[in-house]
Amino acid sequence: MPVDPIVLPNPDLMPLAKRLGVVPAYGDIHNHCDISYGHGRFADALARAALQLDFLSITGHAHWPDMPVDEPSVAHIVDFHVKGFAKLIAGWSGHFSALADASKDGFVVYPGYEIHSNAHGDYTIVYRDLTIQPLHLANSPGELKDVLQSDLPGKAFAFPHHIGYRQGARGINWNSFDADLSPFVEMISMHGCAETSETERGYLHSMGPVDGHSTMDWGLKQGHIFGIVGNTDHHSAFPGSYGHGRMAAYGPSRERGDIWQAMTDRHTNALTGDRIHLLSAIGDAIQGSVVAPQQDAMLEIEAIGGGFIDMIDVIRNGELFARVSPTLDPNPVSAVCSSDETFETILYLEMGWGARGRSHLWEGSIALSDGEIIGLEPRFRGAEVVSPLEGDDAGYALPTALLTDNRAAFCVTAEANPNNATSATQGIALHCRLSANSVVHADLCGVHLDIPASRLLEGALSGNLGVIDTPAYRFHPLPLPRQWQWQGTVPLGAFKDGENVYLRLRQAGGQMAWASPIYCRSGA
Repeated sequence: MPVDPIVLPNPDLMPLAKRLGVVPAYGDIHNHCDISYGHGRFADALARAALQLDFLSITGHAHWPDMPVDEPSVAHIVDFHVKGFAKLIAGWSGHFSALADASKDGFVVYPGYEIHSNAHGDYTIVYRDLTIQPLHLANSPGELKDVLQSDLPGKAFAFPHHIGYRQGARGINWNSFDADLSPFVEMISMHGCAETSETERGYLHSMGPVDGHSTMDWGLKQGHIFGIVGNTDHHSAFPGSYGHGRMAAYGPSRERGDIWQAMTDRHTNALTGDRIHLLSAIGDAIQGSVVAPQQDAMLEIEAIGGGFIDMIDVIRNGELFARVSPTLDPNPVSAVCSSDETFETILYLEMGWGARGRSHLWEGSIALSDGEIIGLEPRFRGAEVVSPLEGDDAGYALPTALLTDNRAAFCVTAEANPNNATSATQGIALHCRLSANSVVHADLCGVHLDIPASRLLEGALSGNLGVIDTPAYRFHPLPLPRQWQWQGTVPLGAFKDGENVYLRLRQAGGQMAWASPIYCRSGA
């Protein structure tokens, strides 16, 4: 599968990150395929991940110590879990060679599996190295910590996922949470968002809604120290599935050891989909750090969006402390703010729609006149399937995306949206340098378009491949630098023992990012 080697976001737009010696790596370390009871081929999951992620762990379902085996009403659920566990155990040792083969050319793969628990919540376990290790199964976080620290000291961690379900129903148990085992929690995934009791991404799965005592907010109120991440928890062999959750790790490089250290140091972000760069710092301490009390703390912020930034919120001790609006207070990293000059922007093409229950293979290309494509960001997603009882893998051809000689070529299947509230579209985002005089040349399934950049500065452009109810496309409007970049500081004043502060970024299109909290503790 051809993969564009250009790293995004553009390093030239990250001066604060450069000063602090970190770069973002984007990954998904909790997702599923047919190595246990998920859908889709293991090999396809590895290939799809390499197209749009920097690092990966594919998760097998391994163990459920308090599974309700004596409850007849859930016998069908018990059945596919038991079969999935057995399948993983049978293939566990053999899958390491495929992981090693895939971990190359700047793409890092870690082994992983998960343990369910009604009492303690579900945990994903990740190993650092690709040497064959057995599954380490345990009945509680305490037991798991003991066995991992004994057999793999410094080479394994575990983290709770879909934390928002109520305690006792596979949601997080903050009483048994242990920061020495878990550097972070999975705050968002295809299950929904568990930042606070009320979010715009509620839990809709059959397992139930979010409980307020199972949120990130409640964990912070209990005094816990943890980072936050997003992962897809996708069950159809599509790691990094767009819009379902991803994570970022900030370290010196995108090499295996540096990504691992960044994760264990909690230098992480939770994302919904776009490769958003969101960096917070107090002095030289970035998100996830613990700093000593100080009288005049200054929070530095560097934000590079994947589209128009609506707002950046500073959340302090669970309350909104400050809100940045790039529209009202523009301060982009790029010096150019006018469309009359050449500026860096994001050209986002979204493809899909059409009649319910149908799909369409999108083959196309995009080129520029009087402009330069400097990076390609696939925004591809998989099917909305979690339980194996919900359906089978669709078996579509693997998507492709390649940038060559200022031309982006792609091929991906998009299903029609299943309802008026769930998007199934596919997308390509091109990071470009252009001006209002540039022209976008697109070929979409035999339809040729010449679109002046000036038109996309006025607003989005949409069209259909045929008459009404046929597959459709949408070229999103081009953001100016001041609309998708922001840098600046927020004075915190006295930052006292026991406090925490974190960032939440929301884009106009609904994509979001959260930076792990910075904590204040005496003796740090």
